[in-house]
Amino acid sequence: MNKVVVVTGASSGIGLAVAEKFLDKGYCVYSFSRTKPKNENIKHISCDVGNREAVENAFKKLIELEGTLDILVNNAGMGISGAMEYASQNDIEKIVKINFLGVVNCCTTALPYLRQSKGMIVNISSMGAEFTIAFQAMYSATKAGVLAFSTALKNEVRPLGVRVTCILPGDVKTDFTANRVKTENTETIYSKREKRSVEYMEKCEQNGMPASKIANKICKIAERKNPPVSFTVGIQYKLFRFAYRLLPQKLINYILYQLYGK
Repeated sequence: MNKVVVVTGASSGIGLAVAEKFLDKGYCVYSFSRTKPKNENIKHISCDVGNREAVENAFKKLIELEGTLDILVNNAGMGISGAMEYASQNDIEKIVKINFLGVVNCCTTALPYLRQSKGMIVNISSMGAEFTIAFQAMYSATKAGVLAFSTALKNEVRPLGVRVTCILPGDVKTDFTANRVKTENTETIYSKREKRSVEYMEKCEQNGMPASKIANKICKIAERKNPPVSFTVGIQYKLFRFAYRLLPQKLINYILYQLYGK
């Protein structure tokens, strides 16, 4: 019997690449998402991960169909850019609901099934969790929350045989850039800096690594018996995280200001 994998938000981008990689390796793969993946070999259960009841119903249906869950990859997410002073309450609540509560909802609902299978949770955070970016404050905050949540959860479930890891991708070329929600307002005191920051960030994303590279690493880590607490893909990003731990926080924040805030 093939092992069962759930990938949230597998209709495009990193999620789709991860789902297809698991398919290639012989897994039974489900996407929990609002949009059905174009790849017909990926099974689909419609689900808004920010809605706890919808998540519970989706996992209930999965177990009725397959009887087990072996790996959960929490990938669903969204981006918002703009000055926090002008961020709408609706956008703030939406990104928290999808990026953070979506991970919490899926993990806590899936745990009884993963305890039975001695399964694996892979949560997708971001380099922005540690290298927080101006004009992307809520995105960085939610991804930092995912990293902290994953680290704590790993120790909670360690004696129960459930493995947890957190992936921090750097810049990846996907449709995530085009789908980012941007604050709409008239000219403000932040406008010129905000425009410059977002343009630089989007240029980096579109020159980033392919989603397939992240997917390959996620699949390999998901099969480890003793996965790392967190993992960064790509030599340059590993060096960035190494520097983050060595250099003074004030210097790191100044460099980030020069890149994204000035």
